[in-house]
Amino acid sequence: MTTNQLLKATPLLDFKHPALQALIAERKWLEMQEHDRIGAAYGFVRDEIAFGYNTSDDLPASAVLADGYGQCNTKSTLLMALLRALGIPCRLHGFTIDKALQKGAVTGWAYLLAPRDILHSWVEVLHEGRWINLEGFILDRQYLTALQQRFAGHRGPFLGYGVGTADLADPAVDWRCGDTYIQRDGINQDFGVFDDPDGFYARYGANLSGPKRWVFERIVRHMMNRNVDRIRRCAVPTGAARVSGRLTSEGTASSCQGLEGSFPQRIDVKL
Repeated sequence: MTTNQLLKATPLLDFKHPALQALIAERKWLEMQEHDRIGAAYGFVRDEIAFGYNTSDDLPASAVLADGYGQCNTKSTLLMALLRALGIPCRLHGFTIDKALQKGAVTGWAYLLAPRDILHSWVEVLHEGRWINLEGFILDRQYLTALQQRFAGHRGPFLGYGVGTADLADPAVDWRCGDTYIQRDGINQDFGVFDDPDGFYARYGANLSGPKRWVFERIVRHMMNRNVDRIRRCAVPTGAARVSGRLTSEGTASSCQGLEGSFPQRIDVKL
């Protein structure tokens, strides 16, 4: 692959879409230095696009932006589109994760419907002559804070609720010109790197197809998103910026009453 290939627009990386161009202009990201441009796009996708489940993995970036929420694959597409619009070469690394990583965020028969191996991806960005892995943007700050507060006494590896990390209390999710991760410890297959998400989905498809996809799009994902938002509302405000994605609700102490049952007394971990 060449650098030019890693800056191209594609049907999924539709960064010439007016909505993406308007966002970039409004935030004045093109006026920033390269590391700040990366950080600005990364922070936007992490915290202003709430963690949630879209209709499919293979959505164009403009659709993810319009939704205002996303998961690993759809957020990766949006981040890649923004980075390329900002002149930052990037590529996609494809994997699968064990569905145990989603347990808690996904519950009941929605969890049973999910395939054992779930397509997963992160973004690799070329910065100062080296490739940097970006995965820590998947969970918005408020959702992650809710988990950290609920499992404040947990020590050791944590796998569940959309998290796969060695340290829930201090995961490497902030942009500091280095790798970021939040689900890496749930990975069970490595499919290698792709120029763009279009090529990844052309080869491996999306997570669901046929009747299962129909049920997911129209029923199951709405149940999943309501559960994720209930968890998010349990975050006690700490002064950090709130998520502005469309799944966000204000977190208060009273909003967590009756939610204890949605959290397990122990968390399954991958050792």
